[in-house]
Amino acid sequence: MYGDLGYKLAQHAKRTQALSHLPPYQIELVRAMTREVRDLDKDVTDLLAPFSGSFNPSAEPATACSVLVNHLCMRRNKRCLLAYHRVRADKLEEMCWIGQDILDTEQPQVSKQGNGGASSIANETGNQSSLSPEEEEYVRQYGDLLAAYKGQWTDVDLSGSLEPPKDLFIDVRVLKDAGEVQTEYG
Repeated sequence: MYGDLGYKLAQHAKRTQALSHLPPYQIELVRAMTREVRDLDKDVTDLLAPFSGSFNPSAEPATACSVLVNHLCMRRNKRCLLAYHRVRADKLEEMCWIGQDILDTEQPQVSKQGNGGASSIANETGNQSSLSPEEEEYVRQYGDLLAAYKGQWTDVDLSGSLEPPKDLFIDVRVLKDAGEVQTEYG
């Protein structure tokens, strides 16, 4: 059924937001959705092929309805894919900002065998990265960019919280004497 894969991917994205770590990349689900979008596009092309560019929706309402449904399904799947990747990118950026070494963090993947139901590790070394190759490259480049940005401001901690304090009075640690400071409240 159209949209089932998109729903599953959206569920994975929703779960990822609540986790402290990044779960494994859903490569099979992403490939299946991409295949579905290609199949829908081929269906639309096949439906419109007899008209050779002069399709009138009011003359062929059944074809117009079919084209519209296929087009809306393609758009929904693409939005689900983009949302899934945006959530993962946001999580990766967040982990980079807090200083977590993402490329060295690997999780074992367990798969079930067909006979006996025994568990085995997915590869020879016992660990497999939870990132796709594209995500690994993104993290590498984003980390380099972040290091270059933070390198300019060595005296300021840019990874601190951006939320203002809730207390009315706070302690301020002075790093350099700036003389007398006048605020709007004195």
